[in-house]
Amino acid sequence: MSAGDGTVTEELVDVGRGITLCHDGFGDPADPPVVLIAGLGQQKHTWPAEFAAELARRGHRVVRFDNRDVGRSTHMDFPAPGPIATLRGGNHPRQYHLGDMARDTVGLLDALGLRDAHLVGVSMGGMIAQTVAAHHPGRVRTLTSIMSTTGAPRTGRPAPSTWLRLARSKPARTRQQAIDGAVATFRHIGSHGFPFDARWVAEKAGEAWDRDPTVGGVNRQLAGIFASGNRTAELAAIDVPTLVIHGDRDRMVHPTGGAATARAIPGARLETIAGMGHDLPVGAWPRLLDLVGAHVAEPAR
Repeated sequence: MSAGDGTVTEELVDVGRGITLCHDGFGDPADPPVVLIAGLGQQKHTWPAEFAAELARRGHRVVRFDNRDVGRSTHMDFPAPGPIATLRGGNHPRQYHLGDMARDTVGLLDALGLRDAHLVGVSMGGMIAQTVAAHHPGRVRTLTSIMSTTGAPRTGRPAPSTWLRLARSKPARTRQQAIDGAVATFRHIGSHGFPFDARWVAEKAGEAWDRDPTVGGVNRQLAGIFASGNRTAELAAIDVPTLVIHGDRDRMVHPTGGAATARAIPGARLETIAGMGHDLPVGAWPRLLDLVGAHVAEPAR
């Protein structure tokens, strides 16, 4: 949790099945918990500390964590699948899927002594949050799914220009390559309706490299998404208040993904942020914080 001097202390916890997750937090541990779940290949700090701190200021205990296979959480020791195998959901008998990552999240709740929590997931993190809500009744107070999708065919797919960039991309071998690659990627998929902060992206990419320079986890996570297939039917079982947020300029997960998510979950509300792409630009924080803050608000005790 955050210390009195404003620093944030990381902790490692055993969440079961041989997985240890690295997490940190903000706010009063007695306040209602909000768990922020990161996207594909992204570490916990891609939920900006300032964003998390503002949610905490509004009366919540906010938790961020590294998913398995990135950051300082457990990395799997089997080879990452190649491109074709990734699209087929992996080719190793120990390949995991979104259900496994959802169980990691529930294990984190258990380790932190939390009966339930508000879950807020971005991109793949939204898929994980959806899966927790669908498969673990009683563990989710509210669900917020941001720039995510259902896995349905031809829904929420990347733009052709993004597919081309992904096909041509190569794993970074140095810190500077990782920084340059992140800046180029987010310049393309980021929020073209808001100012692009290349220095901030570079700083976060450098921090990610310093925490974890390995690359195999991204392909294993992506294979886990494909292994989970079309989750539309299971999302119909979600019975908690659900907010779906999507940008209208998302080149990584087309806005049809957000619309499909809102249709699949009973009673879900879809909010579109004009100009937002596949990132969390500072310019969109006021709207995001107001939407999420209102959704997770609880009556005063």
